[in-house]
Amino acid sequence: MLAFVIKRMLGLVPVILVVSIVVFLLLRLSPGDPAVVIAGDNADAATIERIRTTLGLDQPLTSQFIIWIGSLLHGDLGTSIFSKIPVTQLILQRLEPTASLALTTLVFSIVIAIPLGTIAGATAGSWLDRILMLVSVLGFSIPVFVLGYCLIYVFSLHLHLLPVQGFSSIRGGVLPFLSSIALPTMTLGLAYLVLIARITRASVLEMMGEDFIRTARAKGVKERIVVTRHALRNSAIPILTVIGIGVALLISGVVVIETVFNIPGVGRLVVDAILKRDYPVIQGVILMFSGVYVLINLIIDIAYAFLDPRVRY
Repeated sequence: MLAFVIKRMLGLVPVILVVSIVVFLLLRLSPGDPAVVIAGDNADAATIERIRTTLGLDQPLTSQFIIWIGSLLHGDLGTSIFSKIPVTQLILQRLEPTASLALTTLVFSIVIAIPLGTIAGATAGSWLDRILMLVSVLGFSIPVFVLGYCLIYVFSLHLHLLPVQGFSSIRGGVLPFLSSIALPTMTLGLAYLVLIARITRASVLEMMGEDFIRTARAKGVKERIVVTRHALRNSAIPILTVIGIGVALLISGVVVIETVFNIPGVGRLVVDAILKRDYPVIQGVILMFSGVYVLINLIIDIAYAFLDPRVRY
């Protein structure tokens, strides 16, 4: 198992290197002169040259990359052009709302989706199964921001149960935190939930037709145990796969949801940076999101090995 984990970790090195190169080239190979774009149309030549020197754009591309990687290895993601604050500090200041939204969405989606998908797969063709399929279609069809505004109208403007926008840290109390994070979590979690539920349903439905399920039933094993210990357990790998793949959906959704609900997180930070053309911040956030996605997929791969020892070889 240890050899498998080390092998997977070493396999991430070229992936991280490629991601770093792509993120680095986003600024250097974008159309036009980045210094001119950042300075604005009315900037003079001295201002443009100062920005070019600050970003290191006056040096050869190879030298720029070596310097950038060296800074990256020391945890330096650069400095914001407009706020003059280190990008690492900016990300850390905004990390709590984003991490809270991502974690609550994961818990909300998984806790609801897996039981629903399991029941639907075990009772294929039932009313619950058909409702799940209908909700799945709606969940994939409705854009996240449209769903967010609908939930705001119902729960905030009409029922007055939850706040329209903003974020309350858990340090200020559990109830204010849950109140502020409930609508964003439901909005972002619906698309993720139906994705996991559909894959869970399909996997469990496939397992229910296998020989070992018929053998368990023939031995008199209770149906609940047949479904949970046999069908669901053997469906774990496809479910883990879709959870890992869905992290990309989660990351992109965070950017939209934080804008809709005015949450001061990393997603909102990157939106503001794009509007201001603050390239160091954009690079730092993209690199952070990419690293999180790679790390979660590593965890999923390791989980495969625990669930199915054949994966180790």
